[in-house]
Amino acid sequence: QLQLVESGGGLVQPGGSLRLSCAASGFSLDYYAIGWFRQAPGKEREGVSCINRSGGSTIYADSVKGRFTVSRDNARNTVYLQMNSLKAEDTAVYYCAADRYYRWPGRVDWYDYWGQGTQVTVSS
Repeated sequence: QLQLVESGGGLVQPGGSLRLSCAASGFSLDYYAIGWFRQAPGKEREGVSCINRSGGSTIYADSVKGRFTVSRDNARNTVYLQMNSLKAEDTAVYYCAADRYYRWPGRVDWYDYWGQGTQVTVSS
């Protein structure tokens, strides 16, 4: 079964940090760019970041630039999203997704595989 599984979400205070993981099973992430998306209640899903197959190139939405860092470990078949200086407006369900191509801004219909999402809540 081909799937992506996110983990690492939770409740954190403003200014805090979380690291999300996206692990693949049933297929190799080596052949895919990986995008991170988020969806807050009542809002559309938006692209947060994208990393190319090798990990040598990354892109970020303006809203997270300088605070979030995406990385990957192809040997572990896992991609990470380090989130620092979290704000209340970062509260959302975060998803990772796999795309054969490295392209931006992320369109939901470009992606072949999606994880089930992990909740991130930033609140005092």
